[in-house]
Amino acid sequence: MRSRVLTIVLGFAAVFSVMLLASRAAMFHLPGNQQGYEPVQPIAYSHRLHAGELQIQCQYCHFGADKSRHAGIPPASVCMNCHKFVMAPLGAVRAEDELAEKEKRAPRPVVSAELRKLYAAVNTGRPIAWNRIHSLPDFAYFDHRPHVNAGVACQQCHGPVESMERVRQVSDLSMGWCVNCHRDANRTGVAGRQVNPSTNCSTCHF
Repeated sequence: MRSRVLTIVLGFAAVFSVMLLASRAAMFHLPGNQQGYEPVQPIAYSHRLHAGELQIQCQYCHFGADKSRHAGIPPASVCMNCHKFVMAPLGAVRAEDELAEKEKRAPRPVVSAELRKLYAAVNTGRPIAWNRIHSLPDFAYFDHRPHVNAGVACQQCHGPVESMERVRQVSDLSMGWCVNCHRDANRTGVAGRQVNPSTNCSTCHF
């Protein structure tokens, strides 16, 4: 009887230990793995609104992705293509219009707090200090051009940015993750086309 109770207790302890180790492993990251990194940005730019609701294409803002190694962070001048006209959410503008009509006066300009930061950057000529999210180590070479031009969707590496209020790193961007993606692309192609991405070490390390 005593040995049976001991077996049950040890069994529960083993199960609990495995569950605890699994939960710890889920939180464990190798050095340099920033998966889940979601920093607060100097301007609360919403990819959910711009890329999701408004369906602005990634390369409208990140216009270097098919022409350069780096996709690039859009300069404030790109934002101003729209935001010299759009200065606040539509709801805030409508609320001011209704209030002005009720008070029998002309509507006042409505400028959102976040867009004031954009206008300040434009007026001073000082670049916006965005926090970088996706970053590979210096010993790994990555070029956006062959990936974008082969038809690899931005979401393949960056996750569903069109659903993110604030962008976070979804993939771990490890060597194994990249190599497995190349292997899968060799088997299945990309966007319905046969491709031949290399798995040779010198492709990314030279």
